[in-house]
Amino acid sequence: MTIPMDGERVDEPACPGKVEEALRWLATRPNGGPIRFLRYAIEEPASKSAAALRSLVAPTAVLSAEPPESRAYAVLGLITDEIGKLGSAGDSRRRNTLLAAFRIPPAPGETTWKAALEDRFKQLMRLRGVFGDPPPSTTTPMHKAWGRAVGDLAGCLARKLVSLDEPGWRFYIDIGRAVVEVASDERVGWRARVASKGAQPVFVERMIVTAVMHRRTVRRRITERDIIACEDGVDGYRVHALTGWAHEPEEIPVTALWACRLVTSPGAHPGDPVRAHLRFRRALRRGERYTFLSEALDGELAEAREWVNVDVDHHGIAPGLCAPDGKPVAGLTVQITFDGECLPEACWWYAEQTEYERRCRPPDGDPHLLPAEDGFVRHTFIDGCHPRENYGIAFRWKSS
Repeated sequence: MTIPMDGERVDEPACPGKVEEALRWLATRPNGGPIRFLRYAIEEPASKSAAALRSLVAPTAVLSAEPPESRAYAVLGLITDEIGKLGSAGDSRRRNTLLAAFRIPPAPGETTWKAALEDRFKQLMRLRGVFGDPPPSTTTPMHKAWGRAVGDLAGCLARKLVSLDEPGWRFYIDIGRAVVEVASDERVGWRARVASKGAQPVFVERMIVTAVMHRRTVRRRITERDIIACEDGVDGYRVHALTGWAHEPEEIPVTALWACRLVTSPGAHPGDPVRAHLRFRRALRRGERYTFLSEALDGELAEAREWVNVDVDHHGIAPGLCAPDGKPVAGLTVQITFDGECLPEACWWYAEQTEYERRCRPPDGDPHLLPAEDGFVRHTFIDGCHPRENYGIAFRWKSS
């Protein structure tokens, strides 16, 4: 099977090896971002860029009515989306090296990525705890992670490139355009990474999660959210119980507390969990703010918990900010009240870690450790929270 591009016919890009070569070439260009070379490869099919990137850009020929710029956005959007999927399933080191390689904002502590790939890997040293604690003195860990990550990404892209039709490609145009807009805005100090397909269309300005423990499990979890709609017509928010549920719809342990109402429906397929939505009082316009509260309460839970986690399934959470009295006024705050008869021996906060990593107790003196004074612990995440990532407080129980 062949795919036409600008009057030519080329082999279908189904080989992960060819896709990996294209990704490596694109990542190592020091004199321009990915969109520049992707667009040039489409505009000039006889160029060096076209030869190097053919496996990536040729499939976008199905977007025959779109200009080269939109086709380039689509490729960048697809790369961004697949990086997010890899990151949500595994190693944060690999995901971060991919973000650096393809200059997907934001850069750690910066508004823009550096020109050379080696310098971009050096910027990753600013990420706390990702590549070691204390941070490494060389970029060797970044290069090792990159070597594995680019192969993983190439395999995912190779499968996707042969399956996308015109409507499928159009979805990625907006993602790629958003990446470029954020990267080119030098006024931005922090921006959430681009959200994936299916993300809830809201950005959270403030989120306070209050968990009340009974023995070693979470009995109640109250969540207050201040959101901004990311598109017109946002009329609700999907919610989940503490650890999922197998109850009948009328037994779902989620309650709408303020400025919303609970609506449930069966899953799309047999065996799927029941869907629960908090419906707002009205549909929101893009950019409109809204505050609502919900509670998850389930007395049937018995499983011991090792953390209270927040899965960012929307467009991100703003950087944390507290008033002089300690009250959180922005960002994500997680606070836990422990059962006085069952206290943990240690608590610590985590961000963007695998389940294995968050189980590991930080060493004494580590800034992630939190004092559980009087059976109460709280943490506000100063850095913003990104889509597809997990944030929370973990704890270790005293041995009985």
